[in-house]
Amino acid sequence: MLYYLFRFLDQFGITGSHIWSYISFRALLALMLSLLISAWFGEKFIKYLRRKQITETQRDASIDPFGTKKVGVPSMGGIIIIVATLVPILLLGRMRNIYLILMIITTVWLGFLGGLDDYIKIFKHDKEGLQGKFKIVGQVGLGLIVGIVLYLSPDAVIRENVAIEKQQTQELVVKHRSEATKSLKTTIPFVKGHNLDYSNIMSVFGKYKEAAGWILFVVMTIVVVTAVSNGANLNDGMDGMCAGTSAIIGVALGIFAYVSSHIEYAAYLNIMYIPGSQELVVFICAFVGALIGFLWYNAYPAQIFMGDTGSLTIGGIIAVCAIIIHKELMLPILCGIFFVESLSVMLQVWYYKLGKRRGVKQRIFRRAPIHDTFRTQDSQLLPDCKYLIKGPKNVVHESKITIRFWIVTIILAAMTIITLKIR
Repeated sequence: MLYYLFRFLDQFGITGSHIWSYISFRALLALMLSLLISAWFGEKFIKYLRRKQITETQRDASIDPFGTKKVGVPSMGGIIIIVATLVPILLLGRMRNIYLILMIITTVWLGFLGGLDDYIKIFKHDKEGLQGKFKIVGQVGLGLIVGIVLYLSPDAVIRENVAIEKQQTQELVVKHRSEATKSLKTTIPFVKGHNLDYSNIMSVFGKYKEAAGWILFVVMTIVVVTAVSNGANLNDGMDGMCAGTSAIIGVALGIFAYVSSHIEYAAYLNIMYIPGSQELVVFICAFVGALIGFLWYNAYPAQIFMGDTGSLTIGGIIAVCAIIIHKELMLPILCGIFFVESLSVMLQVWYYKLGKRRGVKQRIFRRAPIHDTFRTQDSQLLPDCKYLIKGPKNVVHESKITIRFWIVTIILAAMTIITLKIR
């Protein structure tokens, strides 16, 4: 709203109105505003939840070796993140931007899905929450909407990067095509050409490879949205872990969105130029500010848990943003923590079922997701169960585990950014 107001005032020569056209100004303002909103609204919201006794039962009481009491801690704190993200965007964003609209839909859609899960857990006293199949349907539905909109929208276009070699100096100069077109290309790390075309993968379909490529893209979108949102959900097991990890990932995505929206930086890095993606920078700054503000209350010892309302939304925002800027194939590196958390659960379940068929109790890790392994004592292991990986020998406090996971995520984020130059 403010963006359009000041653009209108700029027509009359009002001093300072033109500054609202700068992405850097609106992005940093969104960051500060979301921080303030999450800090102010967070305090009010926590008091309200306590007053209404909207709290969660103790988390992981059987595996916490330090006896941390988490009884009566309010849940559904993801609402703080959602409000602190959306309010600055509604005030500062350019709402006619298709990418910004998709990000808002993602936030509301998965916020509602996660909120429904938390509602069932808290008010219906069902620890299982929303059935897994309904969560998957919601995630798949969102992925389908995002994929189809990016396919149909005339505004979702790119200007492809082309490397031209100068004959005299043998120097490669990156230019972008003058026309913006629909494209199935995505950035792939460690490859010289740097772009992968989904339609080329489907070349077996001959003249229908373009249509098959779009189908593959939509399927890929569904897989990425589902995988990353579930990975964030599994990572939300310790105070401050998911919020801090996601804030770091958000900073990296903000950098990607900025260089992708700037034709000179895109040429320097030899990546595709995506007109309109600058609005994602404003959104991501609001998102990161909301997460950091939420950490004020969620850092150890947590005064509030984000619940599925927050974790599913966070994962969806990361996934959809990466898809829009054609960087989804970099997520296995950038979201390496989420990937390992999900993989540890899948391997643990598979190995357990494998042993069950033979009548043997067995596990790979002490606990899954993997972060719980580091705080599980020997006395808490099942005496009749065989563990493939018996370590670690010494338990670690959850605050230290959280900080170490943040550090690993910083390294992964740096590696992801570096891949733009290593090919």
